[in-house]
Amino acid sequence: MDEKQFKNELDDAMKLFQKRDFEVAVEKFKALLDADNKNAHLYNNIGLCYAHLGQNAQAEEYYKKALFIDDKLVETYINIADIYYKENRLWDAIELLQEAIALIPDNVALRHYLGRIYIEDKRYDDAIDILDSVLELAPKNFDANWDLGMVYFELGDYNSAIANFEEVLKYIEDNELIYYQTALAYEANDEVDKAISNLLKSISVNEKFPLGYKRLGMLFMARGENKDAKEYFDEYLNFDVPVEEKEKIRNILERLK
Repeated sequence: MDEKQFKNELDDAMKLFQKRDFEVAVEKFKALLDADNKNAHLYNNIGLCYAHLGQNAQAEEYYKKALFIDDKLVETYINIADIYYKENRLWDAIELLQEAIALIPDNVALRHYLGRIYIEDKRYDDAIDILDSVLELAPKNFDANWDLGMVYFELGDYNSAIANFEEVLKYIEDNELIYYQTALAYEANDEVDKAISNLLKSISVNEKFPLGYKRLGMLFMARGENKDAKEYFDEYLNFDVPVEEKEKIRNILERLK
């Protein structure tokens, strides 16, 4: 198979993969190994096909063949760690990613994924350390700030949570969930005015965001500002929320009269 034919066959295999026709794609990728059996990316792609087919043992086998050829193939480490994560083999994922980082210390993706595994395993101190290292390497990685914010929120360090969420908002101003989570951190930190401000931004970004209306109603009610509370509770009832939830809000509205 000459270079041009190889490229065409590879393109065909990739198109099949993108169409999620994994059973045919995996055979195409395997056929290409006859022409280039030292191509780590081919083994990785075969592994991906098997992973999508739910055949994790075969996927892991081919991923490891890819790493035997190229032990610095970042995406393959992440792919194997993803299998371990889905199988709840968190320690295996941690060990693998730690080994990968030792080989490729400046790679942000490996460190960030390890941080998320630490969070899943509730190893919060380790998560903070590795996510801080991500931000040292990539100061504008707002995803790391978000993860750090969630860790600090879980730990009850609301000042640190707020600082990280506010950092995310420097880059993303059109996401209601970020404003909402920032509001929750301000509320937990007894900064109700700032919580309300962020909730108002959440429904300004997305006027169909029910959680924002409900939380605004709760905060205004807690401050004794019943007119404003009623306004936001009324808006909340316009959304498709469960019957029991609507009943609870109606009971609150009755008490506010």
